[in-house]
Amino acid sequence: MATHESAAHASHAHAAPQGFIRKWIFSLDHKVIGLQYYFLALTAVFVGMFLSLLMRIHLIWPTATLPFFGEIKPETYLSLLTMHGTIMVFFVLTTAPQGGFGNYFLPIQIGAPDMAFPVLNMLSFWTTFLGFIVLLAAFVVTGGAPLHGWTGYAPLSALQSAGPGEGLGADLWITSIAIFCIGALMGALNFITTTLDMRAKGMTMMRMPLTVWAWFVTAILGLLAFGVLLSAGILLLMDRNLGTSFFVPLVTVNGQLTGHKGGSPLLWQHLFWFFGHPEVYIAILPAMGMCSQLLSVFSRKPIFGYKAMVYAIMAIGFLGFMVWGHHMFMSGMSPYTAFAFSIMTMGIGVPSAIKTFNWLGTLMRGRIRFTSPMLFAIGFVSLFVTG
Repeated sequence: MATHESAAHASHAHAAPQGFIRKWIFSLDHKVIGLQYYFLALTAVFVGMFLSLLMRIHLIWPTATLPFFGEIKPETYLSLLTMHGTIMVFFVLTTAPQGGFGNYFLPIQIGAPDMAFPVLNMLSFWTTFLGFIVLLAAFVVTGGAPLHGWTGYAPLSALQSAGPGEGLGADLWITSIAIFCIGALMGALNFITTTLDMRAKGMTMMRMPLTVWAWFVTAILGLLAFGVLLSAGILLLMDRNLGTSFFVPLVTVNGQLTGHKGGSPLLWQHLFWFFGHPEVYIAILPAMGMCSQLLSVFSRKPIFGYKAMVYAIMAIGFLGFMVWGHHMFMSGMSPYTAFAFSIMTMGIGVPSAIKTFNWLGTLMRGRIRFTSPMLFAIGFVSLFVTG
């Protein structure tokens, strides 16, 4: 057994990359790939912030004419809103906590030499990078970026005649999301396999740091959620370009029949929010894991209620797939269905409350050092409770 483990670890060992291209383009090192994800997310943050700035300028001076951009029209504002939301949700909140910090620190924290599939890890980053480039390309094609919002609700997103930007720009938007989903699925498989197979000898599952538990459960959420969104995106592209009617009912646009019939806009909402609500926890669970680690370290005591924290992370991941309908209360769903989703939504507050009380228990009677990381962690707890 020891020989098998040694051989498994040795097969993932590789020399440090030499030269710029070998290190930053074709690197198999989990640390370098983690940094690549981090800087991709940082670039996306600045792009998203710039789009947000343009939106706020329009809100303050609706008729202002800007250099290089001209007048921001209402449809341009909607395009900025769509692209800002998409960039922030997918290429920042999903990419940085899991792809950036997870890739860098997870193998270190479980005593692994690298991720289980280093080549797949490299491919997952470059797939994500390609998705970002395709998304930005929507700004420069004929018609510009789409205006259907980051949720892409049909039939607005499913008809090329629905408005400015709903032509090639919308196709690029959907393609970008599909490419991102493929990269996320590759990353999720890597995280799950690494956590299950690459732990150091003696590190059982219930000895893993809470950060590792958070990345592990997040990877499971991503594996289940992004596959659904990928399928929905493919169906939406087929509706737009192949004449199918998955999401488009019999409808008229500007008095003209569209040629579609039998589709259901609600089907898109169900598929999207089946991804969309787990996405909330894909973004926040890694932050919860890092917060747990920081509070424990800078209180100079073990985390309070470790097993309860682990079970709470698993419960949040499980219940996260049970509550997508609460995004659709105004869609005409049955009151009985809405009641069930409401109960599950209240229920997911229980594991969240367990985590909060355990964070406070960790702080209690600890020898607290108010370093910058500790202040941010305490601020996270405060914001999580109030918001």
